[in-house]
Amino acid sequence: MVQVKSLVKYFPIRGGILQRTVAQVKAVDDVSFNIKRGETLGLVGESGCGKTTVGRTLLRLIPATSGKVIFEGRDVFSLTGPDLKAIRRDMQIIFQDPYSSLDPRMPIGESVGEGLLVHGMRDSKKRNDIVMEMLKRVGLEDYHARRYPHEFSGGQRQRIGIARALALRPKFIVCDEPVSALDVSIQSQVLNLLKDLQREFGLTYLFIAHNLSVVEHISDRVGVMYLGKMVELTDRETLFRDPLHPYTKALLSAIPIPDPTIKRERIILQGEVPSPINPPSGCRFHPRCPVAIDRCKVDDPPFEELKPGHLVACHVAKQQVEEEKRLMA
Repeated sequence: MVQVKSLVKYFPIRGGILQRTVAQVKAVDDVSFNIKRGETLGLVGESGCGKTTVGRTLLRLIPATSGKVIFEGRDVFSLTGPDLKAIRRDMQIIFQDPYSSLDPRMPIGESVGEGLLVHGMRDSKKRNDIVMEMLKRVGLEDYHARRYPHEFSGGQRQRIGIARALALRPKFIVCDEPVSALDVSIQSQVLNLLKDLQREFGLTYLFIAHNLSVVEHISDRVGVMYLGKMVELTDRETLFRDPLHPYTKALLSAIPIPDPTIKRERIILQGEVPSPINPPSGCRFHPRCPVAIDRCKVDDPPFEELKPGHLVACHVAKQQVEEEKRLMA
């Protein structure tokens, strides 16, 4: 359904009297992946790695520096006017902070129905019927439509955000850390709601998160990002059972085990995440990588398929996979 090809997004840093561009924040740097119809692709990584920028850029909420996004055979970045408006109906987003995404002076019934009005539904009764249906689908009641955002809890506001995204009956939804600000019990309710709605409406998700336990619960495939680059992408079971990239291994080692008798060997990464303004040469992870070799410092590893359906950008992982194949032969 969605093809992201060599997506790049740089944010200019301006300085001086004339406010000229003096540097670039390389938030997303040559990221490519596909999302199949009806699946959930999880996108994980540390804060600041570019996950949210990928989601917003592929929806054209912010302009891309270069690259392509193909949605059902159409180039999203080349569309204008009515064509762009039409495709926005099929591509929606659930924001990370539901409170800041809602107008505090507008009853939530109007917020949920605003998209319908923008897309030409002038019949107020029909619009209201859809709003009430969506609110019920996400576990809210009719009388909630007359209330304002500050009258709801965090979990309820996130349900309102989901209802608003669903009102236009989209095909594809970017879920931008939709449960990161919620209590654990509320997280499970929202995640189960998202899975139920996916089955009911045949939705496709890009699920952005930094909580790997949440991603394991909801995703079919998982992509791992580090400092603007995609470093690993494969199906959920393979990633959690047999990760190949050292960064992915370090992330997985930090997941707590709900059993005090079991000890997991932690991989502690040394140093700080480099600046996206001036990323290191070669592999961007090499200054913190416990298994880096000399080649990693100068040669940027390609993002390639090392095993069937398992894409990785790592020289060391490639050597290990090739050695395994040689021994098996």
